[in-house]
Amino acid sequence: MHIFITGATGLIGSHLYPLLNTHEITVLTRNASNAISVLSNDVRCVTSLDDVNFNTVDVVINLAGEPIVSKRWSDKQKNTLINSRVDLTHAISNKINSCEHPPHTFISGSAVGYYGRQNDAVITEDSTNIHDEFTHQLCKQWEQAALTAQSTQTRVCLLRTGIVLAKNAGALAKMLPAFKLGLGGPIGHGSQGMSWIHINDMTALIMYIINTPSLHGAINATAPKAVSNMVFTKQLGHVLARPTFFKMPAWGLNLAMGEMADLLTTGQFVYPKKALEQQFSFKFTTLLSALNDILK
Repeated sequence: MHIFITGATGLIGSHLYPLLNTHEITVLTRNASNAISVLSNDVRCVTSLDDVNFNTVDVVINLAGEPIVSKRWSDKQKNTLINSRVDLTHAISNKINSCEHPPHTFISGSAVGYYGRQNDAVITEDSTNIHDEFTHQLCKQWEQAALTAQSTQTRVCLLRTGIVLAKNAGALAKMLPAFKLGLGGPIGHGSQGMSWIHINDMTALIMYIINTPSLHGAINATAPKAVSNMVFTKQLGHVLARPTFFKMPAWGLNLAMGEMADLLTTGQFVYPKKALEQQFSFKFTTLLSALNDILK
């Protein structure tokens, strides 16, 4: 099987690659030496979509995009976040649509931010009460770009990913320094939902999608038991054996981060209905089991 990947050196891609390396892999990258260093000496790197014959590709996995928390959300940065995802995804869709023998599966990134802030409602892929804010618009345009490749020959799967928990990387790595010093605590009121997934379940789900032709459309890539920020804080403190008394006021984050603070002060309780209905089995169904596996 020939698999084409974008964003292969990122958190998800770098953990996914070892599960795929028995297949022929082509990686889109701006830095081939870095990709080889992170992934493997055997990986085939290209710097342009024009270097790939999509008629020979079986599966496309599109994970690329500007990090969403890299800079304050000015209008310019918002455009960068959108364009880094949408432009590439449109270009991939166009390549697929021009094929005589297109890939049978196109797995493209998205995020639970698609749903916008949702208070304490439990959200599935069927939910239609969407809060129209920047994260929704970003994910909506990203998904629409991927869906233009959908046909009787190509199924499109949209990964609405939650907070990916992994060792020494991602959101958890950013939290740990403060928590290890005993300076961690809830954010704002602490009742906002945090939909998370262990990196091993994230990569296993992608493998399952590849091998399950009946899966298509939006797929919530989150563990079955989302938690509030307060619960997340307490369980992380428990695993680290550190107190979690230092509450971070919402106004402070809003002052420091502007609109981007919404990522921390609002949230969603997302349920992976479609994956569970298709018999995918999560290894880490509780936050405590995930944190213990990663941090102990």
